[in-house]
Amino acid sequence: MQHQNYRIVDWARSISHQSWQVYVRLLKILVPALVVVKILQQLGLVQWIGGALAPLMGLLGLPDFMGLVWAAALMTNLYTAIAIFYQTVGDTPLSVAQISVMGSLLLIGHSLPVEGAVAKYAGVSWRATLLLRVGGALLFAWLVHVFCRYANVLQGPASLGWRPSTTVEPDILVWTVSQLQTLAAIWVVIIALVALLDVLKRWGVERWIHRGLNPLLKLLGIGPQAASITVIGFTLGLSYGAGLLIRDVKNGILSKRDSVLALCFLSLCHSVIEDTLLFVMLGADIFIILAARLGFAVVLVMIIARWRP
Repeated sequence: MQHQNYRIVDWARSISHQSWQVYVRLLKILVPALVVVKILQQLGLVQWIGGALAPLMGLLGLPDFMGLVWAAALMTNLYTAIAIFYQTVGDTPLSVAQISVMGSLLLIGHSLPVEGAVAKYAGVSWRATLLLRVGGALLFAWLVHVFCRYANVLQGPASLGWRPSTTVEPDILVWTVSQLQTLAAIWVVIIALVALLDVLKRWGVERWIHRGLNPLLKLLGIGPQAASITVIGFTLGLSYGAGLLIRDVKNGILSKRDSVLALCFLSLCHSVIEDTLLFVMLGADIFIILAARLGFAVVLVMIIARWRP
């Protein structure tokens, strides 16, 4: 019994050590990025970018004020963007198609300073991130707009029934406390993920995950070693998946090519549970923002995999 207790303690220490290494790497990326974002936000960069993006919104069948909404998403996060959306939409009537186009745009193109910094550390350049997240968002949103328009679907009015409680411009103290709470939550989640992956590996479940995802990963040109972490990023978020990818690349478990292709896929389609639900509650069509977005990500990464040696 005492020997078993020692094994449990040793296992817990190992998990804690591994988790702390992943967390420290993420902190080195996240904290500077969050501070820079706050400074740029205070300097009015979001409003400037919003004005520059406004003319593009017409190409997507969206009103001009969506430029400001997308700028907020690109520079901060989806919750702030949705809060700004509700501040600016007023009585403007929007269709389900327009909300779906907005969701398509924001779900791919958001949180660039933070998530782009994480992706850069994992091997994806800023130029590639901007091309994927901004160019990919515009392309997918335009395809959704064209489909809805010419197929004459989802033209009914959207029901905007959910409103976030997020404060768009909190004071510095509120912002600091909020960021510290978020970083603490990330630490807890990373411990849970590292422990879960270790348990799955010990029980042989990880091998079945690899087998189940192998056909999809082959299409994407990604090795099976990236299966579990790709699932984590796909379901929970890019930062979690990228943090664990960084660990495995440094430990020699993943090749640089697998890491880059997995990050490209996660850049286009990640956190599908929470983020998708946000826009479903806003009235977006779930098939478009989930199934079609997944298909778009798969096709685009297949092209990248064939092009990248």
